[in-house]
Amino acid sequence: MGQEFGSEQEAYEFYRYYGWKLGFNIRKEYANRSKKTGEITSRKFACSREGHRASHPTKGPVPDSRTGCNAHLIVRRPKPGAKLEVYAFQPRHNHPLAPCPFLGTAAAPDAVPPPDYPVNGGEPLGVQSCAKGDNAVTASAGEVGRRPLRTRRQWEMKYGEAGTLLNYFQEQSQADPGFYYAVQLDVEDKVANVFWADARMVIDYSQFGDVVAFDVVSRNSINLRHFASFVGCNNLSEPIVFALALMYDETAESFQWLFKTFLHAMSRKAPKTFFSHQDTVIAKAVSLVMPGTSHAICAWNLKHAANRILNHLGKGDCSFIKEFKACINEYEEEMEFVTSWNAMINKHNLCDNVWLQNVFEEKEKWAKPYVKGIFSAGMKGTRSNDSLHSEVRDHLRAEVDIILLLRHIEKVINDRRHKELEIEYSSRLKLPYFKIKAPILTQASETYATMIFQLFQEEHEEFQSAYIVNRDESGPCHEYTVSIIDKEKQFKVYGNPTEQTVSCSCRKFETKGFLCSHALKVLDAMDIKYLPDRYILKRWTKYARCLTSSEVPGQTFQTDDSLGFSSRYQCMCQKYVRLVTRASECEESYRILDKIWLELGKKVDEVIQKQTSISTSMAQPDVENLMTSISSITDGIESENVLEKSSKARAKESKKGQKSKTQPRNCIEKGLRKKQKVLSEQPSVMYSLSGACAQSGNAMFQGVDLSNPIEPINYEGMHPGLNPAFTQEQGFITYHTSLASSNGSQNQK
Repeated sequence: MGQEFGSEQEAYEFYRYYGWKLGFNIRKEYANRSKKTGEITSRKFACSREGHRASHPTKGPVPDSRTGCNAHLIVRRPKPGAKLEVYAFQPRHNHPLAPCPFLGTAAAPDAVPPPDYPVNGGEPLGVQSCAKGDNAVTASAGEVGRRPLRTRRQWEMKYGEAGTLLNYFQEQSQADPGFYYAVQLDVEDKVANVFWADARMVIDYSQFGDVVAFDVVSRNSINLRHFASFVGCNNLSEPIVFALALMYDETAESFQWLFKTFLHAMSRKAPKTFFSHQDTVIAKAVSLVMPGTSHAICAWNLKHAANRILNHLGKGDCSFIKEFKACINEYEEEMEFVTSWNAMINKHNLCDNVWLQNVFEEKEKWAKPYVKGIFSAGMKGTRSNDSLHSEVRDHLRAEVDIILLLRHIEKVINDRRHKELEIEYSSRLKLPYFKIKAPILTQASETYATMIFQLFQEEHEEFQSAYIVNRDESGPCHEYTVSIIDKEKQFKVYGNPTEQTVSCSCRKFETKGFLCSHALKVLDAMDIKYLPDRYILKRWTKYARCLTSSEVPGQTFQTDDSLGFSSRYQCMCQKYVRLVTRASECEESYRILDKIWLELGKKVDEVIQKQTSISTSMAQPDVENLMTSISSITDGIESENVLEKSSKARAKESKKGQKSKTQPRNCIEKGLRKKQKVLSEQPSVMYSLSGACAQSGNAMFQGVDLSNPIEPINYEGMHPGLNPAFTQEQGFITYHTSLASSNGSQNQK
């Protein structure tokens, strides 16, 4: 009683969070306003199950969720201009309360602040120096100011936001060892831009990062925060988020820093294609940071911009918009496109239009004749970014506390991941429907994910209507002209029956990643009844997330002494974190990996002790022995009994005692043994992982309790999932990664 709030919305968010924690929803009841000023003098917030639903004879009986609950909170303003204070509070409910994990998505608030954060934009309770303005920015698990701005940031931050951001990132780093964040400072050492990506985002990018769509929401608005997102699509053609950013400066230097940071977080793996809006600053940054990446402009954005800039041409019977869209979507040959574009410009007298001139100068980034060979994975520009931005736009207002925005973004990401799991699970339950029985369709149904198989089956259905107009089979590479019945267009298809290769002028495989109907016709003409392996992209298969040794960089043992500790550490983390993530999905696989870890640890300790010995050098036979030991361990894991028997056998052998191997032969060897023991007790800078694991946020297993194989990282408010039954007992499995390159120098100390 007597607690004060600065506004009605603040009181509403407070009671809403209180209801979410206890397990009930709320709604607004009556409000009284001052007749003179119009401000609210009192407001009642009640439990959503208050009262009873009114009867509707025309609709018939409807299930009623209300129970007449009297729980409520009333705030009032004691005098004009004063703050709202709690006047009445009834905590008792007449119905069971649902704990937080069992509440539906509608029950959870849009953003859930922790108890020690206020909702007025001030600094967190219990946080002093870390939240005092923008200058006191420190980081333990991320990177701060790797390339500071040479100018002052364009937009200001509210008081306390910098400290709140860093506290949130440190909290995420402790919960998720693979969480990555970076902060760019301006010339005054104030926060200019913030970038972050959790472990699941990094793993998703390693599997589906061939195409990235980038967009910044509310760039032209001063009332909204500037929120940037890197988005792609998975093997189900569902959008997935790779990274996020808050930008308080949008100069060319800032975008270069952002893209470099993105590549650094993603192990310096650049995408094949990068979508964005038409922007000269972004285009320059992409060309400098990712010179080998194809930069494409979102065609939908061009259409939207044309409607906005040339709206006077879209009224009445003017056909400009229709012709402009045809230039984007229809013409596949360069000569046909250029002719149609010039005809459109001359028809509507737009030769002096600067915007259209700039658009035509960048035609290689959006016109179909030029981009049909660029891999897009079926993505149509930045529409996926727009979908994400629409879900967070209401929380981008400057008056919304920054922590509410971050919690809401976290909730949106978790909801999307849960939806992805549901789609994947439901797709695996459904048996494929074959319109035509064919060996190639059977192969595709067993390989492709459901959505891609449906698209491929449509191509195979159109292949039934394809016919060969002309053919030239004189050389090793055959040339065909293929057309479809009732369609005028013809396509050149080249095929080599010896090498089982095929290439079509429509470039569908190069663009979307599966063969077109024209290529299927030529394969059939060459008597090839199954898809060659080279035309099945792993990113479109059912098991695109499965780990294979060929995908992990550096899977072979390297004995080069020039390879530093941090490089080896990062290489190992990329492989073993993914392995641990997969093993954690099943208790049996977890126990197998746990057994191997114990045996492998002993073998590694033996090698390290030999490395520190004076009489033993780092020779190749030692590495081969280690590989042989690992192979024998993995081959021997058939059951726990086998491991127990092997351990008992080793114990018996140790009791027998072999003097030729364990006893020193003379006093010289005895002295060497003592020296070896002293050296082995000292921490090894080159080979020990103790130094690496000490860094918060970068250790592979720090904070992970392996005693419980299904223990998830605690993302509050996340939907339970991953188990096909979606039971509440099993949590969401978070993919871990470790990014040690940012603190590699610290590991070597």
